[in-house]
Amino acid sequence: MLMTFSEGKIIANQYELVIRIESAAKVTLQAQVDEVTLIGGANVITATGSGINWSVRLDSEEQLKELANEIGIAIQNY
Repeated sequence: MLMTFSEGKIIANQYELVIRIESAAKVTLQAQVDEVTLIGGANVITATGSGINWSVRLDSEEQLKELANEIGIAIQNY
């Protein structure tokens, strides 16, 4: 799947998540799906494990739900 949000693009499948931040720095964040947590309410994607530690906030809850459906993991509500 390819999703566009205000800061860039998300490329996701059942195994991997790649976020490309569209700025002058051309930042790319990558993680295996089993290292990803989706946080509801705040609409945040976090990746932690094996030297990875990053987070990105999406524009809406709908984007988070679409991503959850695509990669097959549940949204955590804290």
